[in-house]
This record gives sequence, structure tokens and C-alpha cells, in this order.
Amino acid sequence: MKLSAILPDLSPLRSSRDFRLLWVQGLVATIASFMALIALPLQIKDLTGSPFAVGVMGAVELVPLVVFGLYGGALADAVDRRKVILLTEAGLGLLAVVLLVNALLPRPMLWPLYLVAGGVSALVGLQRPALDSLLARIVPHDQLTAAAALNGLRWQAGSIVGPSLAGLVVAYSGHATAYGATTLGFLASVLLCSRLSAAPAARDAEKPSLRGIAEGARYAWSRPVLLGTYAIDLAAMFFAFPNSVFPFLADDLNAEWALGLMYAAGSVGSAVLGLTSGWTSRVRRHGLFVVFGAAAWGLAITAAGWFSNIWVVLVCLAFAGAGDMLSGLGRSTIWNQTIPEELRGRLAGIEVLSYSVGPQLGQVRAGTMAGWTGTRPAIWSGGLACVASVGLLAAVLPRLLTYDATTDEDALRRRAAKEAATPA
Repeated sequence: MKLSAILPDLSPLRSSRDFRLLWVQGLVATIASFMALIALPLQIKDLTGSPFAVGVMGAVELVPLVVFGLYGGALADAVDRRKVILLTEAGLGLLAVVLLVNALLPRPMLWPLYLVAGGVSALVGLQRPALDSLLARIVPHDQLTAAAALNGLRWQAGSIVGPSLAGLVVAYSGHATAYGATTLGFLASVLLCSRLSAAPAARDAEKPSLRGIAEGARYAWSRPVLLGTYAIDLAAMFFAFPNSVFPFLADDLNAEWALGLMYAAGSVGSAVLGLTSGWTSRVRRHGLFVVFGAAAWGLAITAAGWFSNIWVVLVCLAFAGAGDMLSGLGRSTIWNQTIPEELRGRLAGIEVLSYSVGPQLGQVRAGTMAGWTGTRPAIWSGGLACVASVGLLAAVLPRLLTYDATTDEDALRRRAAKEAATPA
């Protein structure tokens, strides 16, 4: 087999200037975000010593994410998506400044940490539909799988560098330094976003409304393949997203030094899959990616909670990341291949809920169970529940398993519409 057959397909980077800009911007923003995402739960742990207090952060983020995620989807269909991305990125930078100021106080307060967590969740909910719905517009239809793989690789690169740096920065320089680095990262991200081309809404686009949101929800409900992608991702993240208890797992394993590696291990596994993702551009049965990837994630999380050797745990977390990457690649491809342009924003809002609400609820579940049963049982039991739920959902929604991009009616209509809109 030629090496080029497994290396990532770089076609989207060559064919689209806006995709190149978003790719670099996303890498910078991911690294900056992880500096705060690691420092924030660590600071709550230092202030309270409670796994429940750390897990509550997920509950604080949940309501803003649901409300603003749905509204952000309708907004993305009604206004210039570039403006939404630019303004929300600037807002995230301002919230990083709040964290920095609080950390510099002689006695940092707890409540601003939860307030910022909720604010970040609201801004992400507004931004992600605009970002996600932009991909199908700026990348050719036959390059969507390659673009999803490159986006996943970018995310994983940032997820490796960000947590690893954050663990060192917090350990040796404190929370304030991590928040300062986050602020600088968002400043650079805003400058990159300002160079994106305008992405105006259609001329006949309606203003954001509950009726418009309901129209998107009805479309999603009428498509079993889409329902399957949402439901499996929600179940996998709710039962098997243990990140909030990693600080306590590190204590249990007498490996406090490995906390940053725990957060980064999943990204390493995902990055390995991303670096060998060239073959995925030739696959048409993307529903299999969703199911098998989510099941592999659950099995690996089960093993990570069961074993007590830190290096084995890190390897298990890496395998979990590879499974998550495979499942995410299938979801992203199906979404971009089948959803019509006029509904992309609203469906992207539902997508935000499917892959964001699950982790938020998962943090609450993991933190609460860890307080009752201990950290490791909370992790492995969640992994087993994930595998069982994925199997049940796959049985209930068989059309997801049989999805084929070359025969699915929605995918064929979307391809035809894309080709008709592309200048000769």
C-alpha cells in the first residue's frame, strides 16, 4: 500500500482559502482554550477539594449551551456567519480576561469561575452553528470527509499541546499565567477571523424564531440517520466522559504528574487516526464509523477505569480518543453530506447540543458517581453503560448502519444542489 493512501487528504487546504484560515484559527483557539479548560477545574479543585464542585461546572454550562446553541443555529441561517464567529470569539477573549483578573486577586473567588463557565458555554453555543454550517459552503462536496478529518486532526493537535502546556504552566507558574496565555491566544484568533470572507445568509432567510428552530427540529426528527448520529453521541458522552474526575484519578493512581497527560492522551489517539485518515475519503458507509467508533470509545474508557497502572490507563485513553475521532468523522460527514443549505445553521445548532450537552451531563454524572462510589468505579461503569447504550441504539435505528453516501437520497440531493450552485 502506498503511503499516500493513508496520509491525510490535504485537498481542502489547497482548494479553499477560508478553510485554511479557519484551520489555523481553530488550532490557535483550541490551544488557548485548553489552557483555561485545564486551569479552571484545577482551580475549583484547589479552592474546594470537592469532586462534586468540579462536576457541577458541567451543570452550570448546560442551560446556556442548550438555549444559545438552538438560538445560534437559527442565527447562523439568518445573518452573516463571519460576523457571528468574529464577535463570539472576541467575547471569549474578554471572559479569559475575567479569569485572569480573578486569579490575580490575593484570594481568588469561586463564583466568577462558574459565571465564566456559563458565559463561555453561551458564546460557544452561539458560535459553533455558524462555524459548523460554514464548512459545507467553503469546501467542495467530495472533499467533506477529508475536511472533517483535517479539522479533527487540528483539534487533536491543539488538544495535545494545550493540556500538556497547561499542566506545566499551572504547576510551575500558576492559574493566572494559564489564563494570560488564553487571552493572548484569543487575540490572535480574532485577527485571523477578521480575514474570513463574508458568509451572508440567503436573501429570503427569515429572522431567528422559535418557528424556525422547530422547523429544523422537525427535519432532524424525520431523518433516522441524523437521529442515530445525535443519539449515539449523546449516550456515549453522557456515560463515558470522565474528564472532570481526572484530577482525582491522578491522586488515586499516585500520578499527579500525569494529569496533563491524561487530558492529552485521548488526543494522541485521535491524532494517530487523523494522520492515517487518507483511506476514509474512499469510504461511503459512514454510519459504521459512528457506531463502531462510539463502541470502541466506551470499551477503552471501561479499561481506563479498571486498570491501576498509569501507563496502561494512558494507553486506554489514547484508544478511546481514536474511537471518538472515528465516530466524529462519521457524524460530521453525514451531517455535511445530507443537510440542505437553508437548514444548515439550525441543524448545526442541534449538532452542538448532541456533542456538547453529552459531555456537560457526563461531567455531572462522573463527578456525582465518584463522590458515591469512588473515582475508578465511576469511570469503568460509565464505559460499560456506553457500550450497552450504543448497541441498543444501533439496533433501534438500523438505517444508520446501512447509510451509504452513494445511494442515500438526502446525500444525492445535497450533492446535486452543491454542483448546481458551483460556477462552471
